Amino acid sequence: MSGSPIPPLKRPQLAEARRVRAVELFGQGCSNAEVAGIVGVRVESVQRWRRVWESGGAQALRRRPAPGRRPKLDDARVEQVRHALEQGAQAHGFDADLWTLERVGLVVERVTGVSLSRASVWRLLTGRLGWSLQRPDRRAVERDGSEIPRWIAHRDSVARRSRHS
Repeated sequence: MSGSPIPPLKRPQLAEARRVRAVELFGQGCSNAEVAGIVGVRVESVQRWRRVWESGGAQALRRRPAPGRRPKLDDARVEQVRHALEQGAQAHGFDADLWTLERVGLVVERVTGVSLSRASVWRLLTGRLGWSLQRPDRRAVERDGSEIPRWIAHRDSVARRSRHS
C-alpha cells in the first residue's frame, strides 16, 4: 500500500458521519430508537436530527465551518510543515535534533512564509499535526555502558563512608 495512512477522524467528523448514517437509516424507514442504537447516540438526538432532516434535507445535517477566523495555514501548508518537521531539526540547520516551539516557528515561516505566535505553533503541533510534548532523556552523550556498574559501586562506597564519618 502506498501513500500516507488515513488520519483518524476527529470528533466533528465523527459526529457528522453519525448524522449521515442516520439520514441513510431514515430513508430506509428505521425508527428513531433503531437509528439511535445503530449509530450509538441517544434517541433525543435522533429525534432532533429527524426534525432537521424533514425540514431541510440531508444537507441541513452537514457540518458547518467553525465560526471565527480562518486558520493561517490551510491543510496543504500543514502537510508541507509536517514533511519539513519529519526531516528533523538538524536538516534545517539546528545543532541538535530537538524541536522547540521557536525552532518549529522558524521552520513554519521558512516553508510557508507565515509567521505564527508560540501559542499558534503549539496548537499546530498538538491539534493539527497530532504531536505531543516529549522530553529528551538526560544521558551523558559519551555514555559507556560497561563503566556504569563500576561508577555506581564507587558512588555507593563514597556514600557509605560519608555516613560513617
